[in-house]
Amino acid sequence: MERERRESLREKYAVNMNEEEEEEEEEEEEEEEEFIEDLEDLGGGGGGKGKGGNVVGKITRELPNQPKNGFVFGGHHHRNNTSNNEDNDKENHHSVPGTQRIHVKTFGCAHNHSDSEFMSGQLQAYGYKLTDDPSEANLWVVNTCTVKNPSQAAMNTVLARAKTNEVPVVVCGCVPQGDQKAKELAEVSLLGVSQIDRIVEAVERTLRGERVLMLEKKSLPKLDLPKVRRNERVEIIPLSTGCLGQCTYCKTKHARGELGSYEIEAIIGRAKLAIEEGVTEIWLSSEDTGAYGLDIGSNVAELFKALVDVLPADQSVMLRLGMTNPPYILAHLPAIAEAMRHPSVFSWIHIPVQSGSSKVLDDMKREYTREEFEQVCDYLLEHVPDITIATDIICGFPGETESEWRETMSLIEKYKFPEVHISQFYARPNTPAFRMKRVNTLTVKNRSRELTKLTESYFPWTKLEGQKMKVWITDIAADGVSLVGHTKSYSQILLPGGEENVEKYMGTSAHVKVLSSSRWSCKAEIIENESEAAAGIQSSTSLHKKIALVESAGDTSNLNKKYGKKTRPKKNNNNNKGDILADVTEDYDDAYALRVQRIDKVSRYAEIAFGTTLCVASLGILYSKLVAPRA
Repeated sequence: MERERRESLREKYAVNMNEEEEEEEEEEEEEEEEFIEDLEDLGGGGGGKGKGGNVVGKITRELPNQPKNGFVFGGHHHRNNTSNNEDNDKENHHSVPGTQRIHVKTFGCAHNHSDSEFMSGQLQAYGYKLTDDPSEANLWVVNTCTVKNPSQAAMNTVLARAKTNEVPVVVCGCVPQGDQKAKELAEVSLLGVSQIDRIVEAVERTLRGERVLMLEKKSLPKLDLPKVRRNERVEIIPLSTGCLGQCTYCKTKHARGELGSYEIEAIIGRAKLAIEEGVTEIWLSSEDTGAYGLDIGSNVAELFKALVDVLPADQSVMLRLGMTNPPYILAHLPAIAEAMRHPSVFSWIHIPVQSGSSKVLDDMKREYTREEFEQVCDYLLEHVPDITIATDIICGFPGETESEWRETMSLIEKYKFPEVHISQFYARPNTPAFRMKRVNTLTVKNRSRELTKLTESYFPWTKLEGQKMKVWITDIAADGVSLVGHTKSYSQILLPGGEENVEKYMGTSAHVKVLSSSRWSCKAEIIENESEAAAGIQSSTSLHKKIALVESAGDTSNLNKKYGKKTRPKKNNNNNKGDILADVTEDYDDAYALRVQRIDKVSRYAEIAFGTTLCVASLGILYSKLVAPRA
């Protein structure tokens, strides 16, 4: 039946496909139906049920660029397929601006979802009704992703359905911004990535029957716009747009452009507002978190310090760092490690490597080597207890040899990343990689299957079985019943659901005992007894002592040598002798370095004392066994 449906669509819209494109379409439709998100959203959470959500932010001024008149005429005809009451409601309100039903469909990363939340917030604040059911909507807003062919093809499927249903569409996001002349976009309104604050105007004019083109680049949209969150407990804050990279396979740069960062004050303001509105998770999102601020004279280290200061002291709100590429995280490893050790920051980070071969990475223009990526992983694994590192792999990049593919497999075998997002290479038009000689399609698929088999062969969460720990509960699982919580390292924990537990625990934290684990998640029971909950759970104070000791253990000069640090003379107003630990970057915090040094000194004294005590005790035992009996 599904294949017959596709064939009819081909005939109706004169779509010509070769055999390879047919296979791709099948995968794309599956991806659309199952809504597979970008890896930045892996680990669960944030899914939400989208029942309209909450308007976030107070409307204290008129929304920008909105029609001043109260009515519009000549609205687009919509094919009615709902109940008679709904039909009448649609017809009666169709010519009144701000009364129609709008369906918002989003593809892609967390940044795209944040953009959709801002657009939904403006539409709802203006009076439009948001609906999850496309069949009852008067207009569709489709926010697109251009990272891979499947995402863009899924967009094409949605547009075909809209045309069949005679529903007007506003297409937003990276696809229209990067490829406005695509044939699939010929008859729909287009809204660029920096124009999301004009969504109401675009919708109004489209409902009049106009085709709107708002694609000019301008300054970043403000962060104080109203918002409807897809998950009312999760706030996604975009730190910037665009990037500094020149990856040969990527079209996002074409759409998002060069790096453009928000001021720290604007981000802090958004975080404070979200906390006031009752969120329990804040996600930091951008095309490259590590590059944040380099265009405005700031950096990610300064941002993290400022954000941590506004988080509630009771750990009721957790912060999750976004995706960062190795070239820029290298300069801020100590600061990022310190941020993730904070009790209110998840020990989870997404670092896409894409390939384990330095040669392939050079062909991709990724601007780092395998060795540098390993340096990042080794440092974070050593300095952040129980950290979860997620990564991306592209299988079959043009020119990738079998030996180079083996290097990728060896990298995954070495680190056994709990989360690996696997993609087959997709040649994106108008990119340098599009013109490169491609690896045989069958070979690419076999490599993808091989890597998938490897990642499914190890079980990173087995170590959690039997442990008691704290989790933060923000969502309902795909089964529609279980609650979804996340540990400090963002491992997914499934908990008993039901109306009572949803009412009691949703949006809160709880202590749990892990009962079992699978490849992707764990099942646990909630510990109701407070004394039992406290038993066996390490306090944040003791945890931080442990972390500090781990970081400072051994000879600091070896740490300097291993991680590319240097020593610099102590400040004149400090009475401590010796050099202090400093990062290669100038923005490294001297106070933190001194703290590490002091802890290092204390730990060594403690080791000496313990060793002395152990030696004396051993001599006592030896004396009692050898000398005392003779006496």
